[in-house]
Amino acid sequence: MPSSFYSALSGMRSHQQWIDVIGNNLANQNTPGYKKSRAVFADNFSRNFRFASGPQGNMGGINGMQVGYGVGLASVDQTFTQGALSDTGRVFDLALEGGGFFALEDGAGRSFTRVGTFGLDAQQNLVDQGTGMRVLDPTGSAITLDVASLFPPQTTTDVTMKGNLSAVVDGPLAELLSANSPFLVGTPAEIASTGTSASYNVSAVGGSPGDIVSMELVANGGVPQQVIVASDPTTGEVTSSAIAAAINALQDVTATVNGAGQLAITSNRKGASFSIDLNPPTGVADLTQLVGFSNTLQSGTESPIPSDLSAANLNDLTSNLSEYVDGDQIQIVGEDTDGAPVSGSFTFGAANDGTTMEDLVSYMNTLYTDAAVSVDGSGRLIATAQTAGEANLLLSLSDGPGNTGGADFSTYAMSVTTDGTGPDTVTTSTEIYDAAGVAHSVTMRYERQADLTWNLYADLDPSEGVVGKGSAADPITGISFAPDGSPTGLGSVDSRMQLQFTGQPLQEVSINLGGDGAVDGLTQFGSSGTAYVFDQNGFGDGELANLTVSTTGDIEGFYSNGQTRSLGSLGVVTFQNDEGLRSAGNNMFQETSNSGEARYGVGDLRSAGAVISGALENSNVDTAEQFVRLIEAQRGYQANARVISTQDEVLAETVNLI
Repeated sequence: MPSSFYSALSGMRSHQQWIDVIGNNLANQNTPGYKKSRAVFADNFSRNFRFASGPQGNMGGINGMQVGYGVGLASVDQTFTQGALSDTGRVFDLALEGGGFFALEDGAGRSFTRVGTFGLDAQQNLVDQGTGMRVLDPTGSAITLDVASLFPPQTTTDVTMKGNLSAVVDGPLAELLSANSPFLVGTPAEIASTGTSASYNVSAVGGSPGDIVSMELVANGGVPQQVIVASDPTTGEVTSSAIAAAINALQDVTATVNGAGQLAITSNRKGASFSIDLNPPTGVADLTQLVGFSNTLQSGTESPIPSDLSAANLNDLTSNLSEYVDGDQIQIVGEDTDGAPVSGSFTFGAANDGTTMEDLVSYMNTLYTDAAVSVDGSGRLIATAQTAGEANLLLSLSDGPGNTGGADFSTYAMSVTTDGTGPDTVTTSTEIYDAAGVAHSVTMRYERQADLTWNLYADLDPSEGVVGKGSAADPITGISFAPDGSPTGLGSVDSRMQLQFTGQPLQEVSINLGGDGAVDGLTQFGSSGTAYVFDQNGFGDGELANLTVSTTGDIEGFYSNGQTRSLGSLGVVTFQNDEGLRSAGNNMFQETSNSGEARYGVGDLRSAGAVISGALENSNVDTAEQFVRLIEAQRGYQANARVISTQDEVLAETVNLI
């Protein structure tokens, strides 16, 4: 039997196997984390018709003569090149940018994956959501996240002061407080569709049923966010409500559909610094074209607050983080000119205390007996003592703890612009936390003495406790400054403050006033008094508010008291030979004798890739490349089949010779 039959048969078989590999690659082109395979051929052994011989005498050497016996599949290799990352916005959707794998365990063995579709189960274990296998940390142990416990409070033991105690000695003046920044009103950035339909068909932008439509949204000049919506696989329809839902899953913007079917995208904040920019996608149907969104950058507007404060709605302020709703409260804390504490809660709502700046200012005026609160011509909030002389006037605004809406009131922090005199004083306040995490408002007042040094006094609401060291009877004394305005002699100042809160042990707080000769703490320059509490190290208890995953795989919890802590860490496993791993299905691999042992560690270190939260890695299959390979495999198969048919015809001619 001619060997060409067998050679061609081996060629057909090998090219069929190549087609199998290509088919599997194309089948998994949209499988997250899939790594494409390639087929490598090798020729089979050859039959020798003549062996090679070297030169002898007057005769030259001759080469050997061989005929091969076909081809075989030498190997099927996986290619572990990086796949593109797709944003999902989900914290525990994790991808690796670089080498490595996440490790999973089910009790029977361990598997490794590039696809981090993780979540928490009922026992707070971090698990793969597809299989229930537990995720492992850098030591190879299962990860359990404590997301239920409170962050414990911390007692205030240190307070850091900064700012200026004025070198100018003034006579009696009525004290005046003013905000650091003026109130502004504005509108959000907005882009509305020209389309007014409840649904749209992707055929209008060259798509087919089941295709996705997409666009890129950049809010406030930040990181581009992808809006991706799949069309109905039968009709090709995409509803306006589905588009709005996809946009509402993004950050910093809100989408709505009005009764006419028109889509509108607005920034969640008002003002000229907030913007929306929509860009068409690459390689998929354009959502902006489908519904008629403009690709021109749109920004919000802002303008000074109206002189008629009744026309200035609190929800129109550019400082608003989110709109107030009925029942939300704005807390007013401060002191009247005689040092009497001022405290009140303005309740938002037409049926409550009001909704406008005029309502808020009027409410604040009811809290003071010797001061008037108003908004000046530049739009700044001011508080003015009604009588001249030494005063302890304070005013600060903050949102109630249970609010739905809120504003960045730090923008409007009040400071003394005209100090009330008798003796010059500078007053500030801070929260001091006791051992149980309860916050107590403590007023700290600097008063210039006859020898031009300063005393520091602390005042506390008597219902909350008493002040020992630091009180009017035992102040912190001897705070002095050199002629250049820098502190001097602070090393000899006893800067301890003692507080006895009701039901708590005596609490000592160290006041950091700065360093001698330095200007990193208190100073005494010619400008007005601006001394303030820069920091204090106490805080109350907090509930878990958010989770993030760093590039190293560290899982951090952000708590409502502003603190963070590590709750666990993801392991990133590397191997000496990734291509030696065995595919085990479900986007998983298993260790083999040729992959090398699993090396556990953290992400973003040496060969281990960075952990990317809120994203999944796409397949690294290049569809165009696979189609080219498919053509090559098909032609190879056809060529070998042609050899068999040709040899068959030759044999038929041989038979016909008889």
